[in-house]
Amino acid sequence: MKFVDEAEISVTAGSGGDGCVAFRREKFVPRGGPSGGDGGNGGHIFVEATTRLTTLLDFRYRPHIRADRGEHGRGKDQYGHGGEHQTIRVPVGTLVRDADTGETLADLKQDGQRVSVAKGGK
Repeated sequence: MKFVDEAEISVTAGSGGDGCVAFRREKFVPRGGPSGGDGGNGGHIFVEATTRLTTLLDFRYRPHIRADRGEHGRGKDQYGHGGEHQTIRVPVGTLVRDADTGETLADLKQDGQRVSVAKGGK
């Protein structure tokens, strides 16, 4: 098995769903008022350390990771469902850095240690 100890990936958090513009319409309610629901929140991206992995080889074939977007709101005050979060599992001892600034975001030294690297939209 090949050992890879350095990988560069790009991550994109999920965008939030659009709200719905809707108004309540009933027979004996002349000015019903708004009834549109808000869109759901986008999914976050987390990096989690695990002892089950020993290499970063998986990221050579999957360089871009994207979280799910939130669903749109609907009429009758129905809010959109939030997007599913993505968890990237890496070996213990992994340094997480921002590629643009070079800043170290986290040093994952323990099994189960977790850090948020991208926050989903609202």
